[in-house]
Amino acid sequence: MTRPLGNRAKRRALFLGAGFVLAAWPFAADAQQPGKLRRVGFMRVGAPPPGFIEPFRFQLRVLGLIEGQNLAIEFGLAENAAQLPDVAKDLVSRKVDVIVASGTPSVVPARNATSATSIPVVFVAALDPVAAGVAKSLARPGGNVTGVSAVFADVTGKRVQLLRELLPQLSRTAVLVRAGSPATAQYVREAESAAAKLRMELHVLAVRDPSELEAAFGSSHRASALLVADDAMFTAHRGRIAQLALKHRLPSAYGFSEMVEVGGLLAYGPHYGDLYRLAAVQVHEILKGAKPADLPIEQPTKFELIINLKTAMALGLEVPPSILARADEVIE
Repeated sequence: MTRPLGNRAKRRALFLGAGFVLAAWPFAADAQQPGKLRRVGFMRVGAPPPGFIEPFRFQLRVLGLIEGQNLAIEFGLAENAAQLPDVAKDLVSRKVDVIVASGTPSVVPARNATSATSIPVVFVAALDPVAAGVAKSLARPGGNVTGVSAVFADVTGKRVQLLRELLPQLSRTAVLVRAGSPATAQYVREAESAAAKLRMELHVLAVRDPSELEAAFGSSHRASALLVADDAMFTAHRGRIAQLALKHRLPSAYGFSEMVEVGGLLAYGPHYGDLYRLAAVQVHEILKGAKPADLPIEQPTKFELIINLKTAMALGLEVPPSILARADEVIE
């Protein structure tokens, strides 16, 4: 059962929903062009969680882009990150109007596959696009790539602090990252900084693909808690990661609620449904003629804390009232 604490989450959902509808109303008619089919490629490692793809579809409908009428979403789903360059090339060969690069692993392959074409790319990912070399700046990206970056200063540090609040004696934590991700270096750097301030040791568990997850958790025996980097590969295998964390008795912190809904302990980060709505607005603007180079890269402004009390109980943890009071949702 999911129990909202107070009415904050409901008020926020209603406000955001109304805001997007009102913002979209003047433009909806522009997108409804009978007989003109818009084709949006959607690439990702694994199937997109409902909490990502459904808000994206909903916002497109609000804007007048309706599947089966004037919109087709063509999925390019990879089993692992190594397949994404081929997935991106396939979407380009299908001559889609725009590619949505969903998740950090998809961004660079989408950019590389479209660099010699006129196909725009809109991403939703937990990476710094400027540091990754896919944008010149957040305000004016340049090139053919824009999108929504879930990276925000101090978010990783906040997750480390929450683990310390849960475990006051915590002295060593592990961080699970994907080797080769353009976001890994920054994520590790921020986690190390936060751990150092709390006088904690940090052990990095880097995996290249899902087959290495079991071994990674097996090498975490000296850690007493776990941070999991935001990465589409981990999202695709979120149930398995949550089970491994429970098996190894590791209280785990994540970046979004989908990880907690399948058994992770806590999540602190932006509401990804909101980010995919923003991406849908950018897709709509591009289909109307806007250039990605001129569309600012969006960033989250609100963050949510989700707690799974069932998992806490299974780990023998008592969640402090101070954390419960700040939670936007509690799963029990």
